[in-house]
Amino acid sequence: MLHAELNGGLTRQETNDKFIMRKILHNDGKDGKQTNQIGLDSCSKDDVVLYQGVSSPLPSGIPTYTVQILNVRMSGCAVSDIHVSCGWFSSARLINPSVFRRLRYDDCLVNDGGPISPGQSISFQYANTYPYQLHVSSVSCY
Repeated sequence: MLHAELNGGLTRQETNDKFIMRKILHNDGKDGKQTNQIGLDSCSKDDVVLYQGVSSPLPSGIPTYTVQILNVRMSGCAVSDIHVSCGWFSSARLINPSVFRRLRYDDCLVNDGGPISPGQSISFQYANTYPYQLHVSSVSCY
């Protein structure tokens, strides 16, 4: 995975076969207003981005994947109780259950339900024959 800052605060993330573009908004704070935040005191699942990429395989040859879950808000509320749609998620590599665990079919919990502050992320690696289709399904404001 490659991250590069481009003109105008755009960030490009390059994976094996696609590019993801997003605009990083900055607030100079000169006028005391939060100019680049909409609904500063509210949050949604759109404030949490999940990236997944291929990592080095286990010695046994099983493919591994790195997952990063990021609170993309630059300021304001932290997000907590992050749930991810994850199918029958399992891993041949042990994952700390306080970081990521499956509660039931298609419901995994991130960070033991605890908060992730603006700009912070949680990451882990899992090993499986194929990557899971992981998507943020719900969050709570903290």
